[in-house]
Amino acid sequence: MDQKSMEDFFKAVGFTPPAGTGKQKDTVDVEPKEAHSDHKRGRSHGSSVGPHVDFSSWGTKTLIICAIALILIIAGAYWWFHPPLSIYSVDCWMFAFVFIVLPLFIVLRSMHKRYDRGDARHHPNAKRARAYSIASFVPLAVVVVFVVGACMSLSIWPGSAERYASVLQPPDSAFASDIQEVDYDSIPVIDRDSAVILGNRTLGEIPDYVSQFDISDLYSQINYKGRPVRVSPLNYADFFKWFTNKDTGIPGYVLVDMASQNTQVVRLDHPMYYSESEPFERNIDRYIQLKYPTYMFEQKSFEVDDDGTPWWVCPVQVRTIGLFGGETIDRVVLCNANTGDCQDVAIEDCPEWVDRAYPSELLIQQYNWHGNLSGGWLNSWLGQAGVVQTTPGTNGKLGYNYIAKDDDVWVYTGVTSATADNAIVGFVLVNQRTAEAHYYTVAGATEDSAMRSAKGQVQNLGYDATFPLLLNINGQPTYFMALKDNAGLVKKFAMLDIQRYQNVAVGDTVAECQKSYKSLLATNSAVGDVSANVEDTTGVIKHVTTAVIDGNSHFYLKLQNDEHIYDCPLPSLIEAVGYGQGDTVKLTYIPGDQMCTVQSIEDMTKSTGETATVATP
Repeated sequence: MDQKSMEDFFKAVGFTPPAGTGKQKDTVDVEPKEAHSDHKRGRSHGSSVGPHVDFSSWGTKTLIICAIALILIIAGAYWWFHPPLSIYSVDCWMFAFVFIVLPLFIVLRSMHKRYDRGDARHHPNAKRARAYSIASFVPLAVVVVFVVGACMSLSIWPGSAERYASVLQPPDSAFASDIQEVDYDSIPVIDRDSAVILGNRTLGEIPDYVSQFDISDLYSQINYKGRPVRVSPLNYADFFKWFTNKDTGIPGYVLVDMASQNTQVVRLDHPMYYSESEPFERNIDRYIQLKYPTYMFEQKSFEVDDDGTPWWVCPVQVRTIGLFGGETIDRVVLCNANTGDCQDVAIEDCPEWVDRAYPSELLIQQYNWHGNLSGGWLNSWLGQAGVVQTTPGTNGKLGYNYIAKDDDVWVYTGVTSATADNAIVGFVLVNQRTAEAHYYTVAGATEDSAMRSAKGQVQNLGYDATFPLLLNINGQPTYFMALKDNAGLVKKFAMLDIQRYQNVAVGDTVAECQKSYKSLLATNSAVGDVSANVEDTTGVIKHVTTAVIDGNSHFYLKLQNDEHIYDCPLPSLIEAVGYGQGDTVKLTYIPGDQMCTVQSIEDMTKSTGETATVATP
């Protein structure tokens, strides 16, 4: 390509060629007139180190075409990324910076350069150059608004810390009266990881499903017909499986009973068409956001109502401090996964079958605002008087679990001091539907410490402990854990006294673990205020025996005409060894299904006029 052709090419595309492009003249050392003209206009070929796009040389027609193309790109990008159209959304600001503010700034600065220096098509025009220069500060002003709004969201400003601390304010409550003793048939004995294993195994048993679908990793925990379950929808396995099955939809979802471990793939009469695996207009995130463009949606969940109909529960967040601070939930959009029909309701009008209107992570964050900032921002950094925080979890995950209460799902987490030591000062429960919160003052072990203690009981087997579940056993706050093997299957169960974490009971079944744990409580005089549960009986000893369970001695009694077995833990009831067959005794005990834990024993032989016969156990 000759020199003239190269120059014409660079000029056509708006590139300024680097110095030395083309043939060099060996004898001519005089600068061409065009170079003098360029210097007068402030341009210098010699200052360029490589080709660059010179927007100022583009014509009006080219700029119009580029503007139309940019609008189309912005529209396509908005449809694909669908950020909320709200000044309170960080995603909206980031989208505007990339697709609007930055391109606008580049164009305005280029137009300023065109009229400030002039070019082959335009003469210098100081008035227009000044106008474009002033206009180019508009995008910069947008950046300033973003920075100021972000700064105003910080808790350092006067009054902001108090506002953060008031987003979630849990009152102090009494554990024994607030948390009822659980039905052991409905205790969730597996965690999310085990539920995933069971769900995948069940799907693998259906050949026509496993080749076309896989299971979403959501596995939302809900209460369904009075049972703690995790539900998760099926997804198209890949794009080609979607293309093949998009007309017939997704046929069902997986339901895992967390107590019985029963798992099933629920086949739907009407398939689901709105899911996470839809790539285009029926993608649930895109569908909901474009239907409600100004809403800022929080983490969604998949739930089923009392009739088994699948729904997407999409919480709508609002910011109450500055532009981006004080996040909470204001509304909930419920989307029928079959039909796409939506219900937009205020949070206080949320249907009772909904269990997860408030995401778990948001509730944990809100309580940490309360725990850190109740005494003001300065105190949270320096004095730290009364500063508390939720306990950290394991493997980089937040430390929380769920309990069922009043047919709702409540988030549970321990509360520790600001120094994050290995002890808790209490724990907090928060309702995921209403955000009702309660704080319980209890000094004891953190969940991580309890997990290590439970694993120590079976260290020879190499089992891992699940994150603890909170139970009420005889008025005592108790950690309950499943012990799993390397394959993720539950092999044993453990209960640990939160306040006296040396009391650890292990059993092959939940019932066996519970009996062993109650015996430990009585043995170590750890039973709390159980006066409401205590009963008494009087009878003649029919049989006595002793046994050692988990290193603790027990003295067992059977009374005539009584099917119960009465457990006298030693050494707290050492006087029980003085009684034998034929003695008449009065027992005060905590009732159980068959095994009853004795609290006190009284000799009634003299009062009945009978002769005491003490038998050697």
